[in-house]
Amino acid sequence: VLVSGHLDSWDVGQGAMDDGGGAFISWEALSLIKDLGLRPKRTLRLVLWTGEEQGGIGAKQYYQLHKENISNFDIVMESDEGTFKPSGLGFTGSAKAREIVKEIMTLLQPINATDVYDNADGTDIDYWMRDGVPGASLHNDISKYFWFHHSQGDTMTVQDPNQMNLCAAVWTVVSYIIADMEEMLPR
Repeated sequence: VLVSGHLDSWDVGQGAMDDGGGAFISWEALSLIKDLGLRPKRTLRLVLWTGEEQGGIGAKQYYQLHKENISNFDIVMESDEGTFKPSGLGFTGSAKAREIVKEIMTLLQPINATDVYDNADGTDIDYWMRDGVPGASLHNDISKYFWFHHSQGDTMTVQDPNQMNLCAAVWTVVSYIIADMEEMLPR
């Protein structure tokens, strides 16, 4: 199970929201799982992509290096639209896999982040999804995203720690449950 975000402050901003937030919640998900002493049946892998804005060269290189093991990748997850209040996941995969993901998302009812939207979105996970690996992307309230996107305003002050914790909770629950299931998600 691959969780990811990318480091992409390539222009005027610090990249704290885009996509430092995605990198942070991916790191936090694995930290939480470790801190809780949980050991899923399958490996959880964190990738902090580089070069997304320069044509996805980091993702392409990673894919080239690891595609021979594609059958071992259960799901690829990318957060790249900020870490505001989450509502659920975008998902790309088979109908059977979608039903499983919908069931997993019911665990997030206490934070009201249960929706499963059509199609995961993420430059860094596109190679994997094109080859049939299920993919997920964080859906959150992006109403303020373009206020800060690639601007000098994209600093740590944009990040709300409570909302980031909710995003990390989504990432943690989904990645852990999928990694701990008896079977991999159906392709």
